[in-house]
Amino acid sequence: MSELETKPRERHPEKAHKPDNPVQRRKPEWLRVKAPTSRTYHETRQIVRDHNLSTVCEEAACPNIGECWAKKHATMMIMGDICTRACSFCNIATGKPGNLNPFEPTNVAAAVKKLGLEHVVITSVDRDDLEDGGAQHFAETIQAIREASPGTTIEILTPDFRRKDDALEVVVAAKPDVFNHNLETVPRLYTEVRPGARYFHSIRLLDKVKQIDPTIFTKSGIMVGLGEGREEVFQVMDDLRSADVDFLTIGQYLQPTAKHHPIDRFVTPDEFSEYERRAYNKDFLVVSASPLTRSSYHADEDFQRLRKAREERLALSA
Repeated sequence: MSELETKPRERHPEKAHKPDNPVQRRKPEWLRVKAPTSRTYHETRQIVRDHNLSTVCEEAACPNIGECWAKKHATMMIMGDICTRACSFCNIATGKPGNLNPFEPTNVAAAVKKLGLEHVVITSVDRDDLEDGGAQHFAETIQAIREASPGTTIEILTPDFRRKDDALEVVVAAKPDVFNHNLETVPRLYTEVRPGARYFHSIRLLDKVKQIDPTIFTKSGIMVGLGEGREEVFQVMDDLRSADVDFLTIGQYLQPTAKHHPIDRFVTPDEFSEYERRAYNKDFLVVSASPLTRSSYHADEDFQRLRKAREERLALSA
């Protein structure tokens, strides 16, 4: 390596010492997607680059990127592309993040306007290094989008703001249309899959959003195929309904590398249909359960479903 060359940053240094887990390269038919090739896909990517933005679509290696970007539906990831957590399922790089970009909220808003989005999803890395976990940055991003594109509805997918006093209140006061915080898996698997988080803290976070502002839709999601049992998934549904969560997503876990948590099994489409049926029976307003479901997959259409379902329920109770 020459003096002018620098060693590339290791994406997952905390996983380097771990033994390899076999990666199931051949996916079942229902999980195969076409490589992105459309002109609109490339236009979306260019807009993201022009505004110096990160997307969870790319950083988390989402299988739906071709479909979503062909519709200009990019999910913005704020506060950098380096996470302070080391979840065993996640492909986002881990390490020490840099300073927040003060121009990022306006850059995100400009990209949302240029993409012509009617609904946008804003997520972030975990920023345990920040005093408020990035809550004010979320609020400023929401405000900037409202100013630049007042007709756009805003969905946020946040960290858990663990040990960040009053951070949640700052974000809720900015009045996103949908507040999403994913549980990711069943409580038994948290020490393996989501070691930096606490299951019931996340449940309380979602419950508190509703307590502060009942008009905000709440949403959460889990992955399956990590080794969970059916009854454990049903219990997660009950826990989320106890927090009055409106929208549940369930999708197949896909292993990013050999250093990540192994896939226990590929859950069949029929099993996803059963999960969806059971969730609706537990009174969620909207459920999206399929092998390719992700938090922001079809989020624009699902938001319309959410509004319609709430209106119908209010009409029945009137």
